[in-house]
Amino acid sequence: MSAETFVEADIWTIAQTDQGNVVLVRPKGSDLAVPIIIGQLETQSILIGMGGVEVPRPLTHDLAVSLLKALSASLLRIEINDLQEGTFYARLVLRQEGEEIVVDARPSDAIGIAVRTGCPVFISEAVVDEAGISVNLVTEADRSGDESPAEGMAGGGEEGEDSEGAIGEEGGDEASEGDEDGNGEGDEAGLAGPADIAAGEPSPGEGAGRGQPPRLGRGGLSRLDGADLPESVAQSEEARLLREELEEAIAVEDYERAAFLRDRIRSLGG
Repeated sequence: MSAETFVEADIWTIAQTDQGNVVLVRPKGSDLAVPIIIGQLETQSILIGMGGVEVPRPLTHDLAVSLLKALSASLLRIEINDLQEGTFYARLVLRQEGEEIVVDARPSDAIGIAVRTGCPVFISEAVVDEAGISVNLVTEADRSGDESPAEGMAGGGEEGEDSEGAIGEEGGDEASEGDEDGNGEGDEAGLAGPADIAAGEPSPGEGAGRGQPPRLGRGGLSRLDGADLPESVAQSEEARLLREELEEAIAVEDYERAAFLRDRIRSLGG
């Protein structure tokens, strides 16, 4: 896919789907949002960044921001620039000593850094045309869940190797890593603030109908029916995440789990 024309966008929300969590990237002024599937750790990190939640030890995306500062480099923008066979691609556009540098990145990593730096987000119009869905498909999540993803990581002391390796995110720059996206329950829906994200509590707002994402549920996420994801994106991303789980199962010699995952991947044509 050619990705030549870009539009500025917002990291709109994170939503739960049957395929996993997705982060919704919404072009400014548009009724469409692009769902990108992301892993649980990426979901936690993005929510923490969106909420400005302080953690005891730096997460990977915090480390990336610190490295940029240490190297006297500034992040000009991130670009979600391509979608190939259900996989999204992104890049960081940096400036260091007057020189512009472009670095390839997974969308989830690019977004995790962007929400911490506040840099502009751009997405290819071609990607929006192919993978965009109506924001009206996004609803409020059930708020009866446990602690929010951000709360769980922020209060857990060190992130540690176990935390980082638990669940994969995008294989190479996924497609539709979802979080929240789309519209909510009319005018009462609103975007949670930093403290609300950390605590998993919703906050009042103008409502999705006016461009705001739905209120975040107790788990810190909105809800998007997986059936509403573009089929090629949903199946490709599910297969990618399963392959990551398969590698982890083999690494710990959990061959029963590995056999189950292998069969599931085959059933998806992966």
